[in-house]
Amino acid sequence: MLTATYILVSLSVEQASIRLSLLAFQKYMHVQLRQQSSLSLTQLQYAGDWLSRLYQGGYWRKVEMYLIPAIRQATPHADGLLDEINGLNHAALESINVVQQRAAAAIDSSEQQAEQLCAAIDAFCGALLQRLEKEERELFALARKVIVGEAWFAIAYQFLAHDARAQEARRGKAQVLPFVLPAPGTPDGAAETTGNAAAAGETAVPAVAQPLRAQA
Repeated sequence: MLTATYILVSLSVEQASIRLSLLAFQKYMHVQLRQQSSLSLTQLQYAGDWLSRLYQGGYWRKVEMYLIPAIRQATPHADGLLDEINGLNHAALESINVVQQRAAAAIDSSEQQAEQLCAAIDAFCGALLQRLEKEERELFALARKVIVGEAWFAIAYQFLAHDARAQEARRGKAQVLPFVLPAPGTPDGAAETTGNAAAAGETAVPAVAQPLRAQA
């Protein structure tokens, strides 16, 4: 069905955008962390903030908002796969909590600090990249099998409404998901973000956030 193909292609484009954001953040932090053995509180806050942005952005994806509910409604036999996907979310969340707890405790700098942060970022990105791959290979295939007829048209309508709201939001202060490189020449390498983030009036390093809780 053409409608199903349109929807799944649209979701693949969304997946690709998120994958690029994760890889850009991971690569940038690796470059920064290779240059030093200890970190400041500001750097820990910066990393924790971007991990939180990327994680929370996952709940606003069309896959999460529209496709998964449609699959749940179409079949009672998807719980195993959805539990696996949710487990990868929990793994990513644990990595965020590690970074936020270290920042909240204001741990003294040590030679292991940069290495531990790098490991937490790798675990976070790895878990979400695995989730994206599982969704594309297994969840999308399952959707083709269990979602039929009018249900696809209902999802397509939701997509159009979603895109209209997103376009309207971009005229004001839109939520920024993609990772944006910080401006050069700022203290501790944690500058205000450029591009969309600056346009939205957001700062790169807010106060330390409370540990997140996974959503069911």
